[in-house]
Amino acid sequence: MPSKTALMVKPSSLPAKGKRFTLALGGGAARGISHIAIVEALDELGVKPDLIVGTSMGSIIGACYAAGMRGTEIREHTIELYRSPTGLLKRMISQWPGAISDIWNPFTSSLFDPVTLFEMAAPDAIKKRIEDLKIPFKAITTDFYIHNQRIIDKGPVIPAIAASSSLPTLFMPVEIDGAVLVDGGFVNPTPFDVAKLPGAITIAVDVTGGTGARKGDEYPSSIETWIGSTQIMLHSITRAKLKYEAPDILIRPDVELFGALEFHKVNEILKASEPAKERLKQALANKIDLSASI
Repeated sequence: MPSKTALMVKPSSLPAKGKRFTLALGGGAARGISHIAIVEALDELGVKPDLIVGTSMGSIIGACYAAGMRGTEIREHTIELYRSPTGLLKRMISQWPGAISDIWNPFTSSLFDPVTLFEMAAPDAIKKRIEDLKIPFKAITTDFYIHNQRIIDKGPVIPAIAASSSLPTLFMPVEIDGAVLVDGGFVNPTPFDVAKLPGAITIAVDVTGGTGARKGDEYPSSIETWIGSTQIMLHSITRAKLKYEAPDILIRPDVELFGALEFHKVNEILKASEPAKERLKQALANKIDLSASI
């Protein structure tokens, strides 16, 4: 059963049947796969957002959707990458003619170069500039030295989403226009505030939820502790933000029991996300004019 907070709809002064809406897709590592169900819901309703803002995994799915990919296409690509341990490796081998050391080096402070990795793993549809995407798009990143949010809304897509997803020690920081950038979740894990537009409904998808109660005498490994602690921070930031402002529609897919690095459970995550798809469709039916495609 979904939690009581799986769907939140804010009373709004906007017309009950507005025509504009924006979409904010949050960070949450593997849990962010659930964003695919959300964009599939929009496809099924025949509507498109006026703006997409994404953090971390939300920036990846958001960029794919902004580029014109349908939710089903994003689903197929994601399943191909993650359903087996060799899926991503096979794509890397087929896409990259260089040495493996160009991507992965266990002797550096971070294991992977995210830009090179994304160049290989990302669908061809997003290998372009943000200005050329079909839907306006913004990626949320963190400026490592200034300790502040940096919004990327122009330039090549791949470095932008790589920076937004650059979790320290796993990925190297990404330099864009002289700024050293890391994962956007450190400053804005569910960026509904950046997705606001005058007269538009704001939809936010929060995938920062916890993992629930301890099972028996289980104890987290070192990497589970590291990643899990990061997720706790993302959840705390989002919870604090919601005390002061909220999106018009807040969706929380039922994926809190999945680990942040359990990308191999892609099919299970997508299945668990189906109720969120239906909840969003019902909420939008009350907020958006569905008689004409946006």
